[in-house]
Amino acid sequence: MTKKGPRGPEAARLRQRKYELLRLLRIPGEALPGSLSMTHHACGTANCHCEKDKGHARWQLTFMANGKKQVHYIPGDWVEAVRMRVESGRHFKEAVAELWVTNAQLLALERKQRR
Repeated sequence: MTKKGPRGPEAARLRQRKYELLRLLRIPGEALPGSLSMTHHACGTANCHCEKDKGHARWQLTFMANGKKQVHYIPGDWVEAVRMRVESGRHFKEAVAELWVTNAQLLALERKQRR
């Protein structure tokens, strides 16, 4: 690989985007993986409306850890805070993925220019 890397307008654009991403990428300490969703369940109490209805609403955070699906129920008053933390984690993950693609595109340009 050359020390300066690939040249040209496409390479300049990719490098600019790479450095923008690097400036933005700070690991959000409170970020959460996975997704937050509302589910419904029957409580099992005799004569409760949930037996005939769709059930009681409850929120859950679902994510993978060590190759296994994890589900954690979230109290209703935590939902907005957890939603923001999940969103933060998603944005971080997307930025890292874009950085990797940008690096791969720069590598491909460099290889193409060396020919």
